[in-house]
Amino acid sequence: MNPRTPALQTKLPKVGTTIFTVMSALAAEKNAVNLGQGFPDFHCDPKLVQAVTDAMTAGHNQYPPMAGIPALRQAMADKVLALHGHAYDPATEITITAGATQAILTAILAVVRAGDQVIVLEPCYDSYVPNIELAGGVAVAVPLTPGTFRPDFDRIAAAINSRTRAIIINSPHNPSATIWSDADMRRLQDLLAPKDVLLISDEVYEHMVYAPNEHLSAARYPGLAARAFIVSSFGKTYHVTGWKVGTVCAPAPLTAEFRKVHQFNVFTVNTPMQHGLAAYMADPAPWRDLPAFYAAKRDLFRTGLAQTRFRLLPSEGSYFQCVDISGLAVPERDLPEADFCQWLTREIGVAAIPLSAFYGNGFDQKVIRFCYAKRDETLKAALERLARL
Repeated sequence: MNPRTPALQTKLPKVGTTIFTVMSALAAEKNAVNLGQGFPDFHCDPKLVQAVTDAMTAGHNQYPPMAGIPALRQAMADKVLALHGHAYDPATEITITAGATQAILTAILAVVRAGDQVIVLEPCYDSYVPNIELAGGVAVAVPLTPGTFRPDFDRIAAAINSRTRAIIINSPHNPSATIWSDADMRRLQDLLAPKDVLLISDEVYEHMVYAPNEHLSAARYPGLAARAFIVSSFGKTYHVTGWKVGTVCAPAPLTAEFRKVHQFNVFTVNTPMQHGLAAYMADPAPWRDLPAFYAAKRDLFRTGLAQTRFRLLPSEGSYFQCVDISGLAVPERDLPEADFCQWLTREIGVAAIPLSAFYGNGFDQKVIRFCYAKRDETLKAALERLARL
């Protein structure tokens, strides 16, 4: 008798292997420069590693409090107050999470019930819609304006109804590298004011905004902060994406519901990393210096791309650069974005991500995304290869 695996009905029938995994695997296979997946190829500050080592040596190796160690929550409260003028109670309004992806999933599971609708603004990060579906909710896609990726508030307003539970926004934006303006944030605040709609504000690239722009957190706007889960990432800020440590700031009633779910899907987060981060945050220079650090990489990469037939889109924030491929002097420019990225990796030796991967309907506008969170020599090697186009 052969054992049989019971049949099951998938909860995520539209989900396969992510485009990031596919392109990174192809880049490794072809020995291509990987400017696809969004993570640095350089080391973090040795002082941060030493802070974690010191925490381990000091014996901080058992379960921490479920919500996170008090010192790290206090450090986050102090930073948000200094940057955005909003006072969060670290005891009841800040939670340390196993990365931003877990934070977003937990927020959705905490507040979305079967049949609830959640507005997502496309193109959007690929975890949003599956998270909503796992909660039994319905994702309602509202496109950002093609070409500029600005929010279309008339379309957002038209999408809100009695079943709308939440809206997810992301600034600085992945994948388009745009940021929301003060006018955008105030327009959203006014739009939501009479509604019982929650806000999930994905702000993981908060310290990668380039002059003369600045990051405008939802925490700065009382009408938004009162209804918002604000998600941040230590991994993005301190070049340690593999540590998977993030944070959520939210009013006490929302945090109480968030923690009900958090305690059962991860319970808590790596103890020595938390202690190391708390000690490291005593010096604000690393995150204060981050915009200049990444602006230099952005400018290096954009200067090189300007010598090619790629048409550069703005890169106001994040560590991404989008380009229009329609003007390239190769016949492959007419391929769908996803096929072009495969060709670019195989034949030119540089991996990128198609923007169509960030749309539920695969909308193809001949735009691809590069990541410039790389060593300068990595960017120069990629530029040498891209110059062939």
